[in-house]
Amino acid sequence: MENNKKEIRNVTSPLALTRGGDDSESRMVEGYAILFGVHSDGLYFDEVIESGALDGVIERSDVMAVLNHNVERGVLARSRKGEGSLELIVDEKGLLYRFEAPKTALGDELLENLRRGEVCESSFCFSVKRDTWQYNEGARSHRTIHEIDELFDVSPVYNAAYSATSVYTRGLDEAKSKAEEERSKKEALQRYFDTIRKSFS
Repeated sequence: MENNKKEIRNVTSPLALTRGGDDSESRMVEGYAILFGVHSDGLYFDEVIESGALDGVIERSDVMAVLNHNVERGVLARSRKGEGSLELIVDEKGLLYRFEAPKTALGDELLENLRRGEVCESSFCFSVKRDTWQYNEGARSHRTIHEIDELFDVSPVYNAAYSATSVYTRGLDEAKSKAEEERSKKEALQRYFDTIRKSFS
């Protein structure tokens, strides 16, 4: 997969530590990485991921839970084709992820900053298999993601300013070109009719 086809989005749904059976705090971290039918935040266009966009994706993906998308700092958990220390659950709301923070410096950092509220949102890195664009001149264009091709990571983040850093916009460019072509045809047809009308006036 080409790096320029990897995209990053944020999810404002809260990330949280779960409670143990005796109501004590555990090391289990849980949150939604993807929300179906919710408009993406921080983009210059509207984008919605359809329910069903993840069908079969987990079973063919190697997904890591990392902090701030930075795998070089270490891995918090991992799911290889649906198996491993990272639990990924697709439900009617979206993609829920859950893992036990490892007893490492990175795991302890995540837990401490979750308690402090410094880390409270999630982000995910993915590529798209099938989408459609609606180009709206002078207004926000709209993208619907029908199928995700691959999921690369789910990431608790300190700063949610990741949304616009990575967008694969070939589909938007094609929709824009098509809209401009249609507009040019209409303008040419209008000029033709204007010429005909003038010849009879």
